[in-house]
Amino acid sequence: MARYKVIDTHPKLIAVDLARQLLPGTFEHALDHLLEHEVDLSGLDARYRNDATGAPAYAPAVLLKLILFAYSRGIVSSRAIERACHEHVTFIALCGDQAPHFTTIAAFICDLGNDIAELFAQVLFICDVQGLIGREMFAIDGVKLSSNAAKGRSGTRAEFERQAAKLEAQARKMLERHRTTDEREDRRNAEPELAAKAQQRIERLSRDAAQIRQWLHHHPEDRRGSKGSVRKSNRTDNDSAKMATDKGVIQGYTGVAAVDGQHQVIVEAQAHGTGSEQALLIPVLDAMQDLLQENSVVTADAGYHSEANLAALAEHNVPALIADKGMRQRDERFAEQGKYQGQPDPLYDKSRPHKKIATYGPTDFDFDPDTHTCICPAGKRLYGAGSHCTINGYAVIKFRGALRDCVPCSQRTRCLRSPEKTKTRQVAFFQGKVKQAPPTCSERMKRAIDSPRGRALYGQRIGIVEPVFANLRHNKRLDRFTLRGQRKVDTQWKLYCMVHNIEKLAHHGYAQ
Repeated sequence: MARYKVIDTHPKLIAVDLARQLLPGTFEHALDHLLEHEVDLSGLDARYRNDATGAPAYAPAVLLKLILFAYSRGIVSSRAIERACHEHVTFIALCGDQAPHFTTIAAFICDLGNDIAELFAQVLFICDVQGLIGREMFAIDGVKLSSNAAKGRSGTRAEFERQAAKLEAQARKMLERHRTTDEREDRRNAEPELAAKAQQRIERLSRDAAQIRQWLHHHPEDRRGSKGSVRKSNRTDNDSAKMATDKGVIQGYTGVAAVDGQHQVIVEAQAHGTGSEQALLIPVLDAMQDLLQENSVVTADAGYHSEANLAALAEHNVPALIADKGMRQRDERFAEQGKYQGQPDPLYDKSRPHKKIATYGPTDFDFDPDTHTCICPAGKRLYGAGSHCTINGYAVIKFRGALRDCVPCSQRTRCLRSPEKTKTRQVAFFQGKVKQAPPTCSERMKRAIDSPRGRALYGQRIGIVEPVFANLRHNKRLDRFTLRGQRKVDTQWKLYCMVHNIEKLAHHGYAQ
């Protein structure tokens, strides 16, 4: 039988040259060289006032190296970062065998504030010097991630008022029941454990109601959206928002990234507590104005399409391709996309569907264009519901039936598609094309994106931005934000995007 040398993995005391643990060509080597020799950290150094008195502090470069390297390995917890500084040789090499406490790491991340934008810009400048930014095409997109907030604590002020009143009523009811039980002769010798549990529940209900009342006192107004509508607040993190995703509704933030098409470098990163992406396009473009050139093309999906956004792009002369919701329906390449969609459950009812009865069309109505009158198949006169309407560039005259005629009519099943839901019939008669108005920004964008060149350029968008999100979410394991508040979440999002950019530098031979 073959014999092999024993592999001993027990702890050993080994002399280690920490500087040689950062191998050239790796992420950690590029990170160490970048923060030690390239990035200006004087803004962070100015925070410390321990020149003459006070204990020595950990250098900002050391803390940044630990945080960025931990994020690159999918480690987010500050406690886990501190533990890795004691156990992992690469972490030990980066911190010089001086493991910061987890509270120091957490406080440093939370206090970065506006300095993170300056650090992100410096890393981006180095990427530009290394020739990683082409400036020919930029793809803008966002990813919705859960926040460190409880979704069940969302609501309007009116809903919070009802919750507090309900909790207070439950506490009073339990207290009255408890007092009634104590007054009875046959309950005086009741078990003290049950009485203690009831008292604890009363205290918990009262405490929860008091917390809601305190939150309402500190937030006297409802949260408002961009158009003034009332949005649900959150008592855990009021900057976060409820947003719909393909996996359900989450309480979180939208991380927006603008990615250059040449080497997929993130040129701008922002995190916002809203699920509406339309309001996020212009702030991102304003932040990346210095990178845009005359031949630069900005692409974004249908979530960023709005007449206001397209008008702003036209005003600033920014060439862009912003898809609309009907783009794929107009593209013949997607004509057979239905056969690739998910099939129904094999146990569904395979019986022949009931054939719907054909309903009356406009030709079944007696319309007189001279007198502008309309008679339905049942002989009832319809009243006008609009004589100056326009549908797809055509003038339309609309008529609607009266409730007194349509509700008792015996021909409702022949006249209405959903007689159980619809009360009256409406019919429209087209009168020809109206005078063409100047094309809107949306119409011009549709023509541009439907052209052969527009389709070819827009087709590159998904290959530019989606791999970036795949790298952050899968490889770096960014599945949720761990901080609270828009400013702190924006800091964490920019740190992850910095990790992505530094990784690009390392892969292209930086600092070798």
